[in-house]
Amino acid sequence: MCKRICSLTLITALLWSLLGGCTRPTPEPVVSKQGGKLVIGLYQEPATLNIALATQTVVSEVNEFMFEPLLGIGPDGMYFPKLAKEVPSVQNGGISADGLTVTYHLKDNIRWADGQPCTCDDWRFTWEVQKNPESGVRSTIGWGDIEEVQCPDPQTIVFKFARYYAAHLQTIGGSWPFPRHATGDPAKMQEWKFNREPLGNGPFKFVEWVSGDHITLARNEYYWLWSTEGKPYLDEIILRIIPSREVGKQLIKTGELDVLWNLTEADFPDMNIEGVTLSAVPDTRTERLVLNLRNPEVDAPCADALRQDGMWHWALGDVRVRQAIRYGIDKRQINDKLLYGKATLGTAELNAGWAKADIPVSEYNPDKARQLLDEAGWKVGSDGIRVCDGCQYAENGRKLRLKIQTTSGDKLREQVELVLVEMMKEIGVELYIENVPSAELFATFATGGFRAHGRFDIVMYTSSYGPDPQGQMENYYASWNIPCAENKGRGYNFHRWINDEVDGLIKLAGSNPDLEVRRDAYRRISEAIDREIPAIYLYDRMLMNAHRNALQGWVDNSWQSMGWNSAEWWLQK
Repeated sequence: MCKRICSLTLITALLWSLLGGCTRPTPEPVVSKQGGKLVIGLYQEPATLNIALATQTVVSEVNEFMFEPLLGIGPDGMYFPKLAKEVPSVQNGGISADGLTVTYHLKDNIRWADGQPCTCDDWRFTWEVQKNPESGVRSTIGWGDIEEVQCPDPQTIVFKFARYYAAHLQTIGGSWPFPRHATGDPAKMQEWKFNREPLGNGPFKFVEWVSGDHITLARNEYYWLWSTEGKPYLDEIILRIIPSREVGKQLIKTGELDVLWNLTEADFPDMNIEGVTLSAVPDTRTERLVLNLRNPEVDAPCADALRQDGMWHWALGDVRVRQAIRYGIDKRQINDKLLYGKATLGTAELNAGWAKADIPVSEYNPDKARQLLDEAGWKVGSDGIRVCDGCQYAENGRKLRLKIQTTSGDKLREQVELVLVEMMKEIGVELYIENVPSAELFATFATGGFRAHGRFDIVMYTSSYGPDPQGQMENYYASWNIPCAENKGRGYNFHRWINDEVDGLIKLAGSNPDLEVRRDAYRRISEAIDREIPAIYLYDRMLMNAHRNALQGWVDNSWQSMGWNSAEWWLQK
């Protein structure tokens, strides 16, 4: 007999017996979202954690856990308030009728991870960093159009634009701010301690970075949702640096990783793992070949100097050579052979969204490629590799031998390179491979990065853009964004492509509020890229990550990094 019955009153005992004697009803299990450590595998290591200096995608992935902007972008591509109380518009008074004044009101209790208030002055400081010519920022897109940041009170930020900038919600509203009190002189940004030990305002705070091994983040208990909603739920996030995706696939299978970042379509067959979900959603990312149109032996001249004689790349400066290389690439074979037919063949920089370009897949035609190379003065040599015989920019007798580079340790990219080597051999072009670690390929201008200084032939990597493509098109294709000493290495026009018509269209698209005018401008830019071929788009990539099913709250969002809603993540115990 149940011992507890003996101490109950008669009435209580009768009720107890009616409910099943000595057996209590089983209560519903209480789900606790609080606590736990999450381990994420990254096969790239950041060169810096200062987003304004970085060019690696992985830096955004790490920072997304530590920083929050005024506005977020949801999975539907729509802006929503993050630290701001609302998305500014003309209707709510946040945007002036002429579009030159944009006002944000901060939510209450926004703090940095050291407990200091995060206020308007931090956004004003961020603008000061962006406009300082000595700071070394990689891009000033949007920020350069601001003439003043006013702070009528700590919770109100007023951006005063010198001229209308169409993509301000994404470029300014979506930017992470710098803490004035925890950084330093903008002119000495490259020396900031912050670059390796950042102080953020997001759900997690920086703890340590052990090079080659891991970055540790912990719950930020000053996060604005911690005291009211208990978010973030997780105690700790470990960002583990791993050698490759292949190693990562084994580690998530054994449970040593909870999340594996940035998979590809080539990984589909390996990801049928019990207890693991592979998320794959359409994205704007495109794997491409960036062709260097200018002399790789001249170190980083600006656009005006590049217009002079003698500045063309000895082979790739001739559009016929670029056309021949593209005709010699069978994109369908790459997709079928290496990506299991899961990718979409690449056509243009803008492959999704309202400004998507209607550009057909480039033709695979080795005969046309050979004909073009013959016309360009590149004749077949005794070993099958072409040599200059009256070509435009090289000395006679020089072989058509080009270096291709990408991130080392990336199996898919290495396989694509090998396929490209064989395809180019068919048309008499010799490609040789010289891969480097991610941090070296994407190294900044200030650190002597060969890509930023224009010391390469062909590099292969992925780039993507947000709902508004202005920043992408201006950064990558405007002549004023060719990195050089004069502009302190700003911009991403590593192709060193100069097209005056495109420059004008980029300015038009960025300064006009009419969506149709902007759409037409982007269409014409895409057509010019297709004609002149500063880049060859191989395939469009899906956004693919894997996570163990114990992780709850994961929401795919192709417009932001994977940790965009990490305050909602929790582990099912």
